[in-house]
Amino acid sequence: MSRIAACRSCGGGGLVPVLDLGETPLANALLEQERPREPEPRFPLELVFCQSCTLLQITETVPPEVLFGEYLYFSSFSDTMVAHAKALVGRLVAERGLGPGSLAVEAASNDGYLLRFYREAGVPVLGIEPAANIAKVARERGVETLCRFFGTEVARELAAAGTSADVIHANNVLAHVADLNGFVEGFALLLKGDGRVVVETPYAKDMLDGVEFDTIYHEHLCYYSLTALDALFRRHRMTVCDVERLAIHGGSLRVFAARSGAAEPSPAVRALLEEERRWGVADPAFYRGFGARVNALRESLRGLLGRLKAEGRRVAAYGASAKGSTLLNTSGIGRETLDFVADRSTVKQGRFTPGTHLPVVAPERLAEAMPDYTLLLTWNFADEILAQQAEYRRRGGKFIVPIPEVKIV
Repeated sequence: MSRIAACRSCGGGGLVPVLDLGETPLANALLEQERPREPEPRFPLELVFCQSCTLLQITETVPPEVLFGEYLYFSSFSDTMVAHAKALVGRLVAERGLGPGSLAVEAASNDGYLLRFYREAGVPVLGIEPAANIAKVARERGVETLCRFFGTEVARELAAAGTSADVIHANNVLAHVADLNGFVEGFALLLKGDGRVVVETPYAKDMLDGVEFDTIYHEHLCYYSLTALDALFRRHRMTVCDVERLAIHGGSLRVFAARSGAAEPSPAVRALLEEERRWGVADPAFYRGFGARVNALRESLRGLLGRLKAEGRRVAAYGASAKGSTLLNTSGIGRETLDFVADRSTVKQGRFTPGTHLPVVAPERLAEAMPDYTLLLTWNFADEILAQQAEYRRRGGKFIVPIPEVKIV
């Protein structure tokens, strides 16, 4: 673990504290046994703001080999993510005129959930995925995958071998990258002259407005505004040429970038940059008060759960997710309150949650055990999960959605 003294993007000093969540275990480090022989390692989780380039970031860096050498998040377990990827690929194939002579690359390609749709459309693909267990699954599904961390070194090797990409995807990975400049420089090296980079990442303003503090964990090193992304891409001879705001993951940005000179910023880019300037993206005052709102939300949730337990109600949780780990560990909610955590991922079932040591079970357990309430830790997929759990709800089970405000559905 190492602590930064300067901004991860621009190298500026004078980082301004925004929120301190104390020390937490690694959010995706589910345990194979109920209790480890030794206490789990915990790491400081502090959010700070760069006054030079507006990037929100955490101060501690856990080595990526520790975080991603073996990974338990498989994108294909989410129907929402698969449908999201399919729609995007279909759109880009049509808009960019992609075909057998093209190449689609994805950095942090996971189990091939996105690239498989290019392959089905007849477009050659290359995934770059550092987690060996996930890369293996992608290859088994017919998606060519290089098991490496994407960055300057990999991009140079591929470019030297004559590889160049018509489109490079980076979905929900830019937040995870310690070497931001090396990662984006890799885009510049690998992209064709008229190609496009398509980045999706949670939007910092939505995180702040929605009190989405559970998005903060050690894998998520950075939290982006368009202003911060624009500065990062410009540093590497690239232009953000279009942007879209998405509802997925509690609010995200989809950014399209091109080589400098290949495209100009769209009206949408100019409008959002101006909107961010007006709401004070570069002003530390805008970020003050986030901590107080986080504390108020956690107190509201603890108060509700305490009242339910005092009434003799049984409570479980849904979603053995990284954001769930942050919410539980920083809110002091564990085995005294929750019976178990249900999760659709068969890779997670049979394990125990980090820090709180709750057993992870199949989703069918909810209708079998019928807890009175279920805390929805993966609230960003609420519609999908509530539909899947129609039988549990029909029989009287209720969900507690904790963010952006605590409510029962």
